[in-house]
Amino acid sequence: MAEPITHRRVVRIALPIVLSNATVPLLAAVDTGVVGQLGEAAPIGAVAIGGITLTAIYWIFGFLRMGTTGLTANALGAGHHYEVAALLTRALLIAGAGGLAIIALQWPLFAGAFLLSPATPEVEALARDYMSIRIWSAPGAIAVFGMTGWLIAQERTRAVLGIQLVMNGLNMGLDVLFVLGFDWGVAGVGFATFLSEWAGCLLGLWFCRAAFGVPAWRDWARVFDRARLVRMAVVNRDILIRSLLLEVILVSFVYFGSDFGDVQLAANQVLTQFLFITAYGMDGFAFAAEAIVGQALGRRDRAALRRGAVLTSVWGFGVCVVLSLAFAVAGGAIVDLMAKDPGVQQAARVFLPWMVAAPVIGCASWMFDGIFIGAARSRDMRNMMAVSFVIYFAAVYALVPVMGNHGLWAALLISFAARGVTLGLRYPALEASADLPAEA
Repeated sequence: MAEPITHRRVVRIALPIVLSNATVPLLAAVDTGVVGQLGEAAPIGAVAIGGITLTAIYWIFGFLRMGTTGLTANALGAGHHYEVAALLTRALLIAGAGGLAIIALQWPLFAGAFLLSPATPEVEALARDYMSIRIWSAPGAIAVFGMTGWLIAQERTRAVLGIQLVMNGLNMGLDVLFVLGFDWGVAGVGFATFLSEWAGCLLGLWFCRAAFGVPAWRDWARVFDRARLVRMAVVNRDILIRSLLLEVILVSFVYFGSDFGDVQLAANQVLTQFLFITAYGMDGFAFAAEAIVGQALGRRDRAALRRGAVLTSVWGFGVCVVLSLAFAVAGGAIVDLMAKDPGVQQAARVFLPWMVAAPVIGCASWMFDGIFIGAARSRDMRNMMAVSFVIYFAAVYALVPVMGNHGLWAALLISFAARGVTLGLRYPALEASADLPAEA
């Protein structure tokens, strides 16, 4: 019998994700702080460029986390436990192949990265040292995406928290040991991340060990079944396209902001951190929606699907309201903490009201993302993101010439609202799909 959908269940799923997300900025701060003790600017820049480059490359496989969650939750809800195990194998095979491809193509990837973002010879040399070490953990780092999605689908978010705590905690400890203790410099940061990513992968495999206790994980006829492979490929393709369109919006926002000068560009960057804080706070409840909605759809339980969507969204909206109030009350202090330049502080404060509005305006888009990921309705996600993409650029070209940087922020928030509205219009079809016969 299915577990009742309660507030306690939602919080139980969400809280470990929120705590897990809190470790991410802490790791970045330690990486920067440790190399900052070397007393030179070049190592800091090298770790920043190298880390951003590899994160961007690995992010291409971010679809593996979302796609695996939806498909696994559907299979689990339908009682197809053999398919649940086979999905983990498929995810690990994709991760292994993708990681090996990145390793094989590392030189052209690095060259392309430095062509897009030139650096001084010293910074580039140090960044190459860092990346040439860390890239050997690519298969493990990408595998963690797949395993994380697989665990979230089963509501095992405490295991996800465990993986993140071990990865980030080990990384921070090894940073200090290798850089400050062994004096390995930037290479020490690379080795610390390399070892921690493989440690996270091994711990993830241990958490997933139940899947390896049934024959289905190596039932190659099932694993490589054409229909199931095509289904997984289509879901992952759509999510990848959706994510690329979102990334273009966010990157273009930075480029458009550069037209207003260095001070405003820096202020926009500071304010963007408010969006990241909101996303980190929302992730837990969006992930809860993925698991609960996905399982309900797999069982073809329309009432449970609706209750899961509503209950997780209520919590998500509550978090957004709290964040909006917090930004309204303490936003100025947060800006002053993140930027010491008086000009940047003043410029950021002018646009702070947009950050107060952002959580509430963007809430529907973030929660519907979780609901549609859980239902594996990736085509709707792709199409509605494409609509929002067009609306964003139309808003930029209509509002920026008239409102300047205010118009740019308005365009970004309009894109959030458009995604929420358009996905909302597709929700009735998602819910109605629970009345259709389950897939084999």
